[in-house]
Amino acid sequence: MKIGIDIDDTTFLTVKSMLKYADIFEEEISGIPTNRDSFGLIKNRYYLKALYGWDDETKFAFFNKYYKNVLEECTMLPDADKVIQRLKANGDTIHFITARLMNIDGCDTENITRKSLADFNIPYDSLNLHISDKLTFFKQQGIDLCIEDSYETCRQLTDNGIKSILMTTKMNSEIDNGEIVRVNNWKEIHDEIEKYRKQRNEEFTR
Repeated sequence: MKIGIDIDDTTFLTVKSMLKYADIFEEEISGIPTNRDSFGLIKNRYYLKALYGWDDETKFAFFNKYYKNVLEECTMLPDADKVIQRLKANGDTIHFITARLMNIDGCDTENITRKSLADFNIPYDSLNLHISDKLTFFKQQGIDLCIEDSYETCRQLTDNGIKSILMTTKMNSEIDNGEIVRVNNWKEIHDEIEKYRKQRNEEFTR
C-alpha cells in the first residue's frame, strides 16, 4: 500500500515545543510572564491565535524567530519508528505529507525534517512539505491510506473514499469521529493498518 503520514503531532510531538517558544515570544512582546500550563487549553489547530490572541502578522513574526527551534526540538511519538520500519519492510511505501511551512527566515524546513527522520531511523519514500490541499495530493499520488491528527483532513479524505486513521490529540479528542477510525498510539495504528490490509485482500480475492 501507499501510506500517507502526517508529521506534526502524528509522527513527532510538535505542539509542546511550539507552546514552549510561543510562551517565550509572548513574554518578549508583552512583557508579561505567560501561563506555561496552556497545553491543556488547546482545543483546535488555531491554538496560537486562541491562546495568545495573535494576528497573522504577529504569528509570522513568531515563526520567523522561533520556527527553526520548534522543529528542531520535536520529539518522536513512541513506537512511530518501529511501526514505520515494519511497514516499509513489509513492502508498503511511506509518504510523509505535511503542511510544515517553507520560506521561513533562517529555517531550512526540509533539511530539519529530513534530519529528524534520519535521527530516529524512520524510513520513507517521499517527503512532501507545505501541502495545504491534502485531498488533491492524495488523489494525484494514488495514496491508499492516511494517518493524520487533523479531523477535518480525515473527514475530507474519508468522504472521498480514502481510508483515514485519526491520531487522538487534545485538539480533536472531543470531536465525534463517527466512522473514522480513532487511535491513541502507534501500536494501535499498526493494528488498524493490518485490519485494513486484510479487508482489502479479502475484497480483492472475492
